[in-house]
Amino acid sequence: MDRLDLPVNLASGVARMELLGNRSLYIDRHRGVLAYSAEAVDINAGTVVVRVQGEGLELVVMTDEELRINGVIRQLRLVE
Repeated sequence: MDRLDLPVNLASGVARMELLGNRSLYIDRHRGVLAYSAEAVDINAGTVVVRVQGEGLELVVMTDEELRINGVIRQLRLVE
């Protein structure tokens, strides 16, 4: 079988994250929100949990494949 030249994150199903300053986080290919408050959001990203901490956090977009969090983002942690 021939090997496809796909980016690693597409081939392995890993979530893709994009942080815009400290005000907006976009996550593609997530697997659900585990916990949510205005100060912390835990997101299942497959092999890790993405823990977002800050102030006034809001889930402004959430679909089966993507989500966007707005607010003042103080910290991002990847928890295995």
